[in-house]
Amino acid sequence: MVVTVIGLGYVGLTLSVGIAAAGHKVIGLDSNSLLVDQLRGGKTHVPGISQSQLISLINQDKFTPTIDPNLVSKSEVVIIAVPTPLDNQRKPDLNYLQTAIESVANKIQDGALIVNESTSYPGTLRNFIKPLFEKYSSYVLNYASAPERVDPGNNEWNLENTPRVIAGLSENATKSAVEFYSTFCKNIHTVSSPEIAEAAKLFENTFRQINIALVNEFSNIASTLGFLASDAIKAAATKPFGFMPFFPSIGVGGHCIPVDPSYLSYIAEKAGIKANFINLANQTNLSMAKNIAFRIKDELGGTLIDKYIQIAGIAYKSGVSDMRESPSLNLIRELKNLGAKTSWFDPLVTSYNNEHSTPLNPNIDLGLIISPHEQIDFSTWISAGTKVFDLSANSNDYGWPKFL
Repeated sequence: MVVTVIGLGYVGLTLSVGIAAAGHKVIGLDSNSLLVDQLRGGKTHVPGISQSQLISLINQDKFTPTIDPNLVSKSEVVIIAVPTPLDNQRKPDLNYLQTAIESVANKIQDGALIVNESTSYPGTLRNFIKPLFEKYSSYVLNYASAPERVDPGNNEWNLENTPRVIAGLSENATKSAVEFYSTFCKNIHTVSSPEIAEAAKLFENTFRQINIALVNEFSNIASTLGFLASDAIKAAATKPFGFMPFFPSIGVGGHCIPVDPSYLSYIAEKAGIKANFINLANQTNLSMAKNIAFRIKDELGGTLIDKYIQIAGIAYKSGVSDMRESPSLNLIRELKNLGAKTSWFDPLVTSYNNEHSTPLNPNIDLGLIISPHEQIDFSTWISAGTKVFDLSANSNDYGWPKFL
C-alpha cells in the first residue's frame, strides 16, 4: 500500500518509519526542505529512530522524504500529522492543518482514505478537514480520526504496542482505517464517532495537566507549611488503591499537556460551557515558574542579584531534545527578572535561541536540576559540594533532596 504522511516531526517521522517497516511504501511530505535533506542523509531527530534504520528504509525505497506534494497522487492513505499549537492568545491554531490540506487536496486520488492524527478539538475532522478537502477536490474521499499517542523517549510504549483509538465519518472509512492501522498497531479500539476519538485524546492530557496542577498547588502549600510535597506524595503513594502519584514541577511542556486542554476549553466555551478546572489548571501551571523563582530567591538570602545559577537540562522532559513549551525557559526568564545570571547545560540541546549549552560548572551559587537526561553526569557538582536544588518532576534521587 502507498501511504503519505504529511508532517515529519516527532509524530510523523515515528509513524512513517513504523508504517514503512510494516511493508508499506511511505511518502513523507514536509515543507521544511532542510529537515527533508537531513532525513535523506540519514540524520534523525527523533528518539527511538536510528540512522541505520532510516537509511535502510530509504535505500529500499520504502520511505521517501520529500517537499513535493505531487508525490501524494498515488497514495491510497494520506495521514495528516502536523503541529496544532496555540496562538499568542492561547487559542487553537489550525494554520498548519489548513496549509497541509490545501497543498495536497487537488492531488489525491479518488477514494483515498484521509486520516487525521493531529490533535484538535472534537468536530475538527467533520467540520474543518472534510469541508476543506471538498473545497479543493471533487473526488469522494473517506475520512477517519486516529489521534497520535507518541511519547518521545518512552522505551516501554511505542507505535506498535500503544492502543490506537479510531473512528471514521462512515462505516467504510472506519473499516478501512482499522484494517490499515492493524498492519502496524497491535491493539485497535474503535469508537462510534470521530468526535469521541478527538475528545479522548484531549481528555487524556487534560487529566494529566489538572493532576500536575494539583500537585504544583500542593507544593506551594507544603512550602508555606514547612515540608516537601514530594515526601508527602511518596507517602500517599504507599496506598495500594485509589491513588496515582504525580510529582511537582516548574510547569508543563511538550506538544500535548500544555496545549490539548486549551483545545478542549476552547470548544467547550464555543458550546457555552465554562471549563473552570481546565482554565485554573492552565493558570496554575503557567504561574509555577514565577512562584519557584521567588522561592529560590528566599532560599538564597532574599536576593538573586548577581547570583550565578546554572540549569541542568532545559528540554521539556528527560530523554528528548524537544523544546516546545519547555517551562525551563519561563523559569530562566523569571530568574533573570530577579537579577540572576544564568547558564544551562543540556547534552541533547546544544544551542537554543542564540544561547549555547555549557558544561556543568562547580563554581556557581546554585545549580538547578530540571530535566535530568541520563547523559548528564552530576559528579562535578557532587564532588565540589555545589549547592543544588532538584526541581525534576520524578521521585529519583540525584544526590540532593527534592526542592518541590
